[in-house]
Amino acid sequence: MKKWLLSLIVLLVLAGCSQKNNSAPDQQVEKISVVLDWTPNTNHTGLYVAQAKGYFEAHGLDAEIIMPGEAGADQLVASGKADFGVGYQEGITEARVQDVPIVSIGAVIQHNTSGFASLADRNIKTPKDFEGKTYGGWGAPLEKAVLASLMSADDADIEKLDILSMGDTDFFTAVNRDVDFAWIYYAWTGVEAELRGEDINMIYLTDYTDKLDYYTPVLTTNEQKIKQNPEIVKAFMAAVTEGYEFAIAHPDEAAEILIEAEPDLDAELVKKSQAWLASKYQDDASRWGEQKLEVWQNYADWMFEKGLLEKEIDVTKAFTNDFLPEQEDK
Repeated sequence: MKKWLLSLIVLLVLAGCSQKNNSAPDQQVEKISVVLDWTPNTNHTGLYVAQAKGYFEAHGLDAEIIMPGEAGADQLVASGKADFGVGYQEGITEARVQDVPIVSIGAVIQHNTSGFASLADRNIKTPKDFEGKTYGGWGAPLEKAVLASLMSADDADIEKLDILSMGDTDFFTAVNRDVDFAWIYYAWTGVEAELRGEDINMIYLTDYTDKLDYYTPVLTTNEQKIKQNPEIVKAFMAAVTEGYEFAIAHPDEAAEILIEAEPDLDAELVKKSQAWLASKYQDDASRWGEQKLEVWQNYADWMFEKGLLEKEIDVTKAFTNDFLPEQEDK
């Protein structure tokens, strides 16, 4: 927590020195930066579509998509060093405990598609099967709490599970060498397993509790941007909404746009992942990007109950639907 805050303070100072240098009084096109959470993948396709198809430009924006670097996307957005970013409900919830001014302005995917994956020959089909096995993760307290929650629901004992940090080791290397299972997003790693011909078992977080059906990932900005430039936030969300709606309707073409923008990506993986995600972006929501109060409240309550938050938060300050385009009458 202290390291996070120190990084944020440094970034806030830097932001104060440079934030307004690029603004011209009569400038018609607003330059904005969008920082990703990770390397480019199909969670981000709508952003690349909005850039390639001219949706940003049509809404008066010149958008630059950038990588997070060591500081991290949430810190860059909260400090104003990036205008918008890709984040996660869990990270924003933790940040709001410390009154960090970051806000979720849209859900990229409507339901949590992450879970615990293992090679089929490990015979891990329920959380009860975690007992006697080794989990590979990144060492966050959240992981053990989630594992314990699922195992408890299945009458299993978390103390019978070994937990190792696998660092930057990829899933396939780790499960073939060091661990029995790991936490993945099916849209990318699960689809990659299909392409590799690897038979895996998948236990989704949402299989065992609705409280873990949180928004991951989300699009973010900070409170200052919302207060000072709400029209820019609205324009950004209008353009991005068009981008994700295009990806929903035209996954093949959207995949090609991402591949052209990021040629180092595995083209076959991008196409197959995009096809898998197309129906997941909006899913059962009335519009793409919609966020529900109960989803934010349920997860914050769960984190507080598990001792992952120092205090309860006002979740209404953590997200907003105000900048999503109005729905057209059918």
